[in-house]
Amino acid sequence: MLRIPKLRVIDVRGRALSTAELLDIVPRAGAGVDSAVDAVDAIIAEVRTGGADALLAQAERFDGVRPPYVRVPAHELSAALDALNPEVRAALDEAIDRVRRTTAAQVPEQRTTEVAPGARIVQRWQPVSRVGLYVPGGKAVYPSSVVMNVVAAQVAGVRSIALASPPQREHDGGVHPTILAAAALLGVNEVYAMGGAGAIAALAYGVPGIGLDPVQVITGPGNLFVATAKRAVKGIVGIDSEAGPTEILVIADRTAQPDYVVADLISQAEHDELAGSVLVTDSVELADAVQAALPAAVARTRHRARVETALAGEQSAIVLVDDLAQAAQVSNVYGPEHLELQVADNAALLALIENAGAIFVGDHTPVSLGDYVAGSNHVLPTGGQARFAAGLGAYTFLRPQQIIEYDRDALAEVARHVESLSDAEQLPAHGDAVRARFPGDARGLD
Repeated sequence: MLRIPKLRVIDVRGRALSTAELLDIVPRAGAGVDSAVDAVDAIIAEVRTGGADALLAQAERFDGVRPPYVRVPAHELSAALDALNPEVRAALDEAIDRVRRTTAAQVPEQRTTEVAPGARIVQRWQPVSRVGLYVPGGKAVYPSSVVMNVVAAQVAGVRSIALASPPQREHDGGVHPTILAAAALLGVNEVYAMGGAGAIAALAYGVPGIGLDPVQVITGPGNLFVATAKRAVKGIVGIDSEAGPTEILVIADRTAQPDYVVADLISQAEHDELAGSVLVTDSVELADAVQAALPAAVARTRHRARVETALAGEQSAIVLVDDLAQAAQVSNVYGPEHLELQVADNAALLALIENAGAIFVGDHTPVSLGDYVAGSNHVLPTGGQARFAAGLGAYTFLRPQQIIEYDRDALAEVARHVESLSDAEQLPAHGDAVRARFPGDARGLD
């Protein structure tokens, strides 16, 4: 028997709400990153002191299996690729090609600015040399996340890639063969059977006993513990964002197809019991139609129990608004990981949207397309972080660097300005550093 005949309804019609008020109203999961901090800190400490032994013990505790090794042997990667289903390989090849072409547009060209004769600033984008990529493996298998992580790093120019994914009981403690095959397809040969917060700690601090050197940046989606661990090691390494349990927000009006909306809400709810599925609409008729269609649609889906729990959670709801301008306001405050627009005038609504991880426009652009072969990246900020963070891309692994080069005449031209500002800031040695280059020559300094 279906436990959730209806999504809860949040009605903000006729209310002029501030950003702060909306932040208190929009649906969110009660279990945020803060709830897992203590447990994650303990896991990280275990890995830092216990190394590979701690990772193996954690696998037994959390994954229910002890891997025969932490680092996957090269022969298992090649064997997994040889055994990969041809149709799955073709789909991965297509995804790799589309994501690679789209990601290439994210790498800026080096630019030089001549600010004066003999004075130039070069702006270059320098990749980090080593990264750690996390691919979840709890409730589902995600070779698509291998593609999203690895291609973005490769396009950026990263030379050294370590990939971590949880050990699987069904595969005798090894990484899922499809994950291994996807890694091999992309030329990644450093793969570790480790998951959760322990894997993030191992990537950040390294594990000398298995030859795992620390990385500079960690990316990839995961559960609450992975997101919490990424927050804990931020500052030791860079991260993409705290990509935790997934979420979708659909803005739809009376012209939307209820069955499409229902299908898309369910598609995200099947990821995780904490997944958020939100519909924002100015049409009570559409809301009613979605409510009416949900029970049968949920009953037909494979992961019914998981979907029921997610849709019944406080992170899922229907939000009724006065108009699409208010719908955009709600969405911008929510900052969805995935935003779908299914309205009569998508272009006009899109112009009002500021905050979203990725935006899917029109009836025939479901989020699941972006999960696999749209060409966009599916590693996106969750939990409202899209209000200030971006999804994964080549830029995640690039650092803008300014290269400054002045000749003697160019420095002399601005020497007086340096001295004036150094005096104003009461840092006279700054001016002295310029004067030292002109011994016995007062030009530009008097």
